[in-house]
Amino acid sequence: MRIGVVGTIGGWSSEKLADAVQDLTGYRLLVDMDRFSLDLDSKKAFFKDMDLSRLDALIIKKVGSKYSSSLLDRLECLRFLHESGLPVFSAPGSIMRVLNRLSCTTTMRLAGIPMPETTVTEDIDTALKAVEKYGQAVFKPLYSTKARGMALIQAGRGAREKIADFNRNNSIMYIQKKIELNGRDLGLAFLGGKYLATYSRLKQNSSWNTSTVNGGKYAFCEPSREGIDVAEKAQSLFSLDFTCVDVAQTASGPVVFEVSAFGGFKGIQEACGLDAAKLYVQYVLKKLHSG
Repeated sequence: MRIGVVGTIGGWSSEKLADAVQDLTGYRLLVDMDRFSLDLDSKKAFFKDMDLSRLDALIIKKVGSKYSSSLLDRLECLRFLHESGLPVFSAPGSIMRVLNRLSCTTTMRLAGIPMPETTVTEDIDTALKAVEKYGQAVFKPLYSTKARGMALIQAGRGAREKIADFNRNNSIMYIQKKIELNGRDLGLAFLGGKYLATYSRLKQNSSWNTSTVNGGKYAFCEPSREGIDVAEKAQSLFSLDFTCVDVAQTASGPVVFEVSAFGGFKGIQEACGLDAAKLYVQYVLKKLHSG
């Protein structure tokens, strides 16, 4: 089997997944989308001079080091390759539906998934009313990961100025009521739609969020049955081969923040001792061998 990994050269998870493919197949290819091209007439795609349509499959780990709407264009190219006959895990069309935070949220809310109270607007006055209603609100870019670009804004003096500052780089403002996390939130991992494991992110400093970029640490966690059921339903809406669902346990029950476009390996390894990259490749091989 010749299976390529779409990822970032030097990226921890991308390199780990490529290593896992090599360990199980003897073949290693890490495809960076910076060097990718698509020939629509021949229905072939190339990484440098290599014809990717001759591979047995591709596994997508990352399509870029920074989240932005341009990643949708890269996924569109991979969707063309996938729908021309090359097996791709997860399907690019499925990833596109969760990459944009608003698309992910509207799909979950229409399905009745519990989430924090949310307002979406381009109007600063409306955004200010949302902050006053929530008391504290988290303003989130539509394309981001690990809390990058997010802003916590509290009702009161200076709120309008902070909103206007966020709005300069985010014309559509995605605003959520800040949830009391008690210092942690959870990542529930799913492989092939089946629950795999849970890790928690623990806040270690004065940061308002638990992101590892801001000092959060991974730890093992046993979620409630209700939490697993809610996360399972949320990820089932997108048909992803591997993903992690971000969940918070609140006094009124679990709420979902998002379903990850790509899922992470490090939290599962550090907190649960599981090699998610190896398990993912084994899953892909089984799917390919079964037809």
